[in-house]
Amino acid sequence: QVQLQESGPGLVKPSQTLSLTCTVSGGSITTNYYYWSWIRQAPGKGLEWMGAIAYSGSLYDSPSLKSRTSISRDTAKNQFTLQLSSVTPEDTAVYYCGSGKYEMDYWGKGTLATVSS
Repeated sequence: QVQLQESGPGLVKPSQTLSLTCTVSGGSITTNYYYWSWIRQAPGKGLEWMGAIAYSGSLYDSPSLKSRTSISRDTAKNQFTLQLSSVTPEDTAVYYCGSGKYEMDYWGKGTLATVSS
């Protein structure tokens, strides 16, 4: 059973970069045809897909966030990371990592990131 665990700072100041890590257990992030995604949900809003990194290392960006997001991975640690730059209070959300082949089969529990001075 694949398990995902998000980690990162709970509080970030405006204009800074939010960095989050997803640690994967029970499976490898290089397993063929799996995609590893970041999704967020702001208070009172729906889920927003932010981007993904494929088993091959290929990257997929959300057009609305492309200029501010960077996704990478560490295969030795079986982790993938999200960096969101120039954050504003509107980036306050619960951030999830997830994975699957054709749909999101596995989800982390989520981590709340608050942007505030």
